[in-house]
Amino acid sequence: MTIRSSHPGASDGDMILFVLKCTADHRFEAWFRNGDAYETQAAAKAIACPVCGDTHITKAPMAPRIAKGGRAKDDPAREGSAPEAAPVAGGGAAAPAAPPASAPPSVPAELRERFAAEVMRHLTEVRRTVETNCDYVGDRFAEEARRIHYGETDPRGIYGEATDKEAEELKEEGVTFGRIPWLPRTNS
Repeated sequence: MTIRSSHPGASDGDMILFVLKCTADHRFEAWFRNGDAYETQAAAKAIACPVCGDTHITKAPMAPRIAKGGRAKDDPAREGSAPEAAPVAGGGAAAPAAPPASAPPSVPAELRERFAAEVMRHLTEVRRTVETNCDYVGDRFAEEARRIHYGETDPRGIYGEATDKEAEELKEEGVTFGRIPWLPRTNS
């Protein structure tokens, strides 16, 4: 059984990039509409680490990005702006576009980018597999997981949303489940 995070819808327009980290110190990049969008989603635990699924996310120190040509004089560079955007998961939680600048210098950028692309490919496959083989139960995940655990309904794979509190209660009751980073669907 799996849980996915739910995220509010994204809007078009300018975005800001933050380097984020979880309590296990996994670092990843994420795009947001603005700083307030990050704060709102972080407070609601709507951002999950793409490595471990932790929702206790904070901003990591990051170096400013300097625009390289092509910017009009009346379009000042903003903190965190970048020429290309990474895929955004429903309004803020983004899968890593590439490891942050704090990655060890001994790993070439091309190798880091290939690794990030491979991780994205695997997470996309996880989503497809879960959607193909499990029943979506939405915000009733905790209730349905309990019913399966206590034998009140036939065992089956399910996925949906659960709050941190619900997940902790399920864990305390011995209900088997997992949390996975949930990538947005792509049109490709």
